[in-house]
Amino acid sequence: MASDDRDGDADGPDVSFVVPARNEAEYLRGALASLAALDTDYAYEVIVVNGDSSDGTPAIAREYGATVLREDGSSIAAARNLGADRAAGEWLAFIDADTRVRANYLTELLGFVEAEGLAAASSYCRITGPRRAKAMELTINHAFSRLERPIMPGFNCLVHRRAFAEIGGFPDVANEDTAFSRSLAGRFPTAYCPTVLVESSGRRIADAGLTRTLWHYLRLDVERLRADY
Repeated sequence: MASDDRDGDADGPDVSFVVPARNEAEYLRGALASLAALDTDYAYEVIVVNGDSSDGTPAIAREYGATVLREDGSSIAAARNLGADRAAGEWLAFIDADTRVRANYLTELLGFVEAEGLAAASSYCRITGPRRAKAMELTINHAFSRLERPIMPGFNCLVHRRAFAEIGGFPDVANEDTAFSRSLAGRFPTAYCPTVLVESSGRRIADAGLTRTLWHYLRLDVERLRADY
């Protein structure tokens, strides 16, 4: 992760978006177009971490002016950590290649963390796709957000770089975003902004169904717990 000596650098961006992407040509354009359309006075950069893609993922990233880093596709945690290590922003914003941010994302979420004195935050989201994807949306918005240690999904997480560095970034375990969120909230104040600021794809639910998707994440969470996270 980036060193703290870049905090407050007047020449650097306020926020660095880190987008892990492996063979995401079908979705990445929408994510990057939404970042390009942000309505904000904050300066930001976009870093796409290419996980050894065999499609047009890196070319699309360059088309939108993103910095492209190459990672061997070992894990999404490694990709996020690599992006954070190369980032120059005081704040790190993690989204996925199938996530689209709304135009007010930065202004609203940064205003929220500053007003509440937070080290990290997520926001309410909208999950697109089949109607059964709404169950996942409701779980994120109204269950994850109310936990004593809120779970911030990897597709929608803003964190101050110093807090990110102090907990060592994303652990390379199953359900890495849950493990990261719990570690972070154990040491720093985190919360959810109660405004829908992103849309994310329900493609896993569309492909596998709600029951199989929930079972998939349950098995991952058992692995996380076995790894003492």
